[in-house]
Amino acid sequence: MQRDLRLAGAGRRYGLRGPWVLRGVDLTVTPGTLIRVEGANGTGKSTLLRLLARLDAPSEGRVTGRPRTAYVPERFPSALPFTALGYLTHLGTVHGLGRKRAAHAAGTWLERFGAAAYAGTPMARLSKGSSQKVAVAQALLGEPELLVLDEAWTGLDAAARAELERAVAERTAAGGAVVFVDHDRRRLAGAPDATYTVLDGGLKLRTDDGSPAAGPLTLVIVRGPAGGRLPADAARTVASAEETAPGRYRLAVPASHSDVVLRALLMARPPWHVVSVTPPPDDPVPNPGSRP
Repeated sequence: MQRDLRLAGAGRRYGLRGPWVLRGVDLTVTPGTLIRVEGANGTGKSTLLRLLARLDAPSEGRVTGRPRTAYVPERFPSALPFTALGYLTHLGTVHGLGRKRAAHAAGTWLERFGAAAYAGTPMARLSKGSSQKVAVAQALLGEPELLVLDEAWTGLDAAARAELERAVAERTAAGGAVVFVDHDRRRLAGAPDATYTVLDGGLKLRTDDGSPAAGPLTLVIVRGPAGGRLPADAARTVASAEETAPGRYRLAVPASHSDVVLRALLMARPPWHVVSVTPPPDDPVPNPGSRP
């Protein structure tokens, strides 16, 4: 299965004579990448994400590649004839999990997002925030190769927003791709591999002045085998890595992804020794023993 997803000259309009929302869009989403999409309201960001998730077909051009894809829409249809746990378990079986494994995964994600207490609550009775937690959980429980998030943080409480950022870091560290839209410019600042702006019906790579993406970076000093290679999950996630002395490395890590890197280092065989962690200003020190 081709895990790259490519839009080639893709355009989308609604109706045979409707105005073009998008036209001439070229975009390749490769495994392990994090892509942010920006643009003013009504420019076509959600339309682009629906093309990537293959929920809509392009009116012209092509979409190729079929990674296993999960999608969190801007508005989640919560009035469904399931409890929260029942809905997630059902979707887990759709993703190919056995029922027991699906129920376990569903319970785990509800707990991670602070919604375990609502596992037995009918979906139609959930608050907007709790419903959004279920929407995010349903996208993550199948470990998708491509995760598409359309304003997925909206409605979540602070703890759940942080948990979703950790989940995004886990997906990209595991080799999955994530494409997201969020109104908060600080969301995952410094972490995206690329940022695109939807403008005048097209897609433009945001290069600013050509300098590296700005954003909070955590400085991690570690010791490992001289000339050794970083664990794969860490190597995919760090912004930069430098061997400053034999066996001593200086890592610059997007602050939102530091938990993933620390876990990868500590769980390597043999484990790497974390000498120090210097967070960005006003950012709490990541706990190497915490669950990402």
